[in-house]
Amino acid sequence: MSPLEIGGLGIAALFALIVLHVPIGFAMLIVGVGGLALQTSWGPAFTLIATETSNTLSSVDIATVPLFILMGTFAAIAGFPKDLYEAAGAFLGHRRGGLAYATMGGCAAFGVVCGSSTATAATFGKAALPEMRARGYSPAFATGTIAAGGALKSLIPPSVVMILYCIATKVFIFDLFTAAIVPALLAIAINLAVITVLTRLNPHGAPVVERASWAGRRQALRRAMPALLLMLAVFGGLYSGIFTVNEAASVAAVLALLCTVLRRRLTWHKLLEGLRESASATAMLYMILIGALVFTYFISYARIPEALAAAVEALTLPPVAVIFVMIFIYIVLGAVFDEISAMLITLPFVLPIVTGFGYDPVWWGIINVVVVELGMIIPPIGIIVFILHGMAPDIPMRTIFKGVAPFVIADLLLLAVLVLFPSISLWLPRVLAG
Repeated sequence: MSPLEIGGLGIAALFALIVLHVPIGFAMLIVGVGGLALQTSWGPAFTLIATETSNTLSSVDIATVPLFILMGTFAAIAGFPKDLYEAAGAFLGHRRGGLAYATMGGCAAFGVVCGSSTATAATFGKAALPEMRARGYSPAFATGTIAAGGALKSLIPPSVVMILYCIATKVFIFDLFTAAIVPALLAIAINLAVITVLTRLNPHGAPVVERASWAGRRQALRRAMPALLLMLAVFGGLYSGIFTVNEAASVAAVLALLCTVLRRRLTWHKLLEGLRESASATAMLYMILIGALVFTYFISYARIPEALAAAVEALTLPPVAVIFVMIFIYIVLGAVFDEISAMLITLPFVLPIVTGFGYDPVWWGIINVVVVELGMIIPPIGIIVFILHGMAPDIPMRTIFKGVAPFVIADLLLLAVLVLFPSISLWLPRVLAG
């Protein structure tokens, strides 16, 4: 068999294993090792496993993943999501849709001190959903806002999705974090605009609540101050050059732990549970990444990226049209497995095509993150939607997806703008690079 035929057989085997519910990391590892063994022998294949596992586990960059996850865990234990939500609500709650604005702003702020979109959605689901429902907000509008706010985290540094992309593509993490700032601000602005439009179209779904007193506002702001200071430490230290990404992750995790201790929120049970959850999430991501790296080596050895690049070039389509087609494929793949896995599986195929067109890998990283954000709230998987449904079983899935739909349209609009104008993502890194 030719290398291309073995590569095609490997791709088919990967999808077969996914259909059989084999964990995606193991599926990629099995196919990668088996495919490489067919092309060479079992010796080099097993050597590759040892090499990639050793390199991944000893990587300084990937060490930031458990630290940022741990930071988010400790921040949640310290009560930061509730504090940020109440502070935003104290200043915005009296406006129509004010609690929705507060939820979106709180999610964006908490995203700075939490590495996970699902954790952001889950913690704000606990803090905001009961309050919004008690104030008469429609279930669709309330859950849609929380889901969109949680998904927004993917685009706000520090982001686990960005770190995984950088490790898989050898892109400098700080460059991608910097490139994400302007798109993240645009995403926040667009989501706030969606809330404004929805409250104008259906004012009964977002009733006005009483204005908080200035004393109440000061008290809420004082409670949120530790969270705001932690945000300042992470962002300020990272972008001022005081910390590297690794140092920022370490400092943030320690400061978040210190906040839980000073607030007397930390118990042995919560500490062990938080460490267990962080270790479990980290192990899953490590397994997916190791599998993806082995699978990438196999695909490259089979020369599939070169064959795909030649086939795309033969189509004589404009580069931007090819980019939109690949984005559509990403979204369709979300119907089969989660978007992070889709990103890691497809990168060895699509990145050579993207760079062949002259696009920057940093820009493609931002596009990937926005697609991942979309995948977290669109059917059929929509993991954040499932999380919110689990927290409020009386709200049908259909209602939550209905509430999310306007925000999905907004994300698609943002995605189109970022594709058509790459300088939006690349301007700030270039300015900082001098």
